This record gives sequence, structure tokens and C-alpha cells, in this order.
Amino acid sequence: MEGAVWPDVLVLGVGNVLLRDEGLGVHAIRRLTERYILPEGVTVIDGGTSGLDLLDLIAGRDHLIIVDAVAHDGPPETMIRMVDGEIPAFLQTKISPHQLGLSDLLAVLQLTGDAPARITLFGLQPVDMGLGLELSAPLSARVDALVEAVASELSALEFDIRDRHEMATTSGE
Repeated sequence: MEGAVWPDVLVLGVGNVLLRDEGLGVHAIRRLTERYILPEGVTVIDGGTSGLDLLDLIAGRDHLIIVDAVAHDGPPETMIRMVDGEIPAFLQTKISPHQLGLSDLLAVLQLTGDAPARITLFGLQPVDMGLGLELSAPLSARVDALVEAVASELSALEFDIRDRHEMATTSGE
């Protein structure tokens, strides 16, 4: 992690895993930790639908990366990346109850002066928000690309992200 630009990064997966694609953020961060060995300075948290309960975990971080289902104008399964000032506008159009808590959380952090220095939001346009524990087939097929985008963001911050699969292949030769 030597030379890292953001020494205290939180990757937060949010969503309700009982509502298929609504649980995207939680499914994605699980896949992130299964696939990559993340260095000191990067914390990954399953925020579920916690909202304001996450206040102390987020306060004062250098960089917050949120992974979530994101309703926007693009076609289903479209990936989106928003940074800093773009995010509050997105949160005004909510696709689920947990986003109310997330919006409130970011507002409280801003008011108290404890907001992360930088916030990045990654997500995919949901396809199916019905009851179910699994992501829809179209979103499930895009989770790896979403995870890659988050890993690339961490790499761009000069963190040494290690792919478990590549390490196993290299050490098995």
C-alpha cells in the first residue's frame, strides 16, 4: 500500500438481499472479497439496509465507495459510476427504502463535517425488484464487471489489489 493516495477507504455494499436486484450491492461486495485480497487501508462492509446505523463507520473516511442498485435513465443492466456532487441528485430519486437512510446518512455527515473527502457510487440498473434471494440473470451476468470496476477504482488509488484466482494459478505452476 506504499504511496496510497487514500489511506482509509470504505467499500460499502448496500441493498436488501430479499428483493432480488435490490440486493446487488451486498452480492457485489461479497464477490469482491471472494475474488480479491484487499490491503490494509481498505475496509469492506455489508451495509444491507442499515442507513443511519452506519454513521460511525463512515464518518471521517478519506474515501467512501458505495455499491448499490441504481435506477437511472439507462437500459437495464447498465453500469453507472458517480462521484461526489453527482450522488445527492441520484439519491433524490429513490428506488428503495434503504436509499432514504443512505441519503439521510450522507446529509448528516455533511452537516457535521464528518463526510468522507471523496464518495464514489457504483451500480447497475436493476431488472427485477421482486421477492427472491438471487439476482436476476441479467444482473448476475454483470456482477463481475461491477466488481472489476470497484477493483480498478481501488487500483487507481494506488492500492495493491491481488486476484486470488491469479495467485492460485501462479502458485500452482
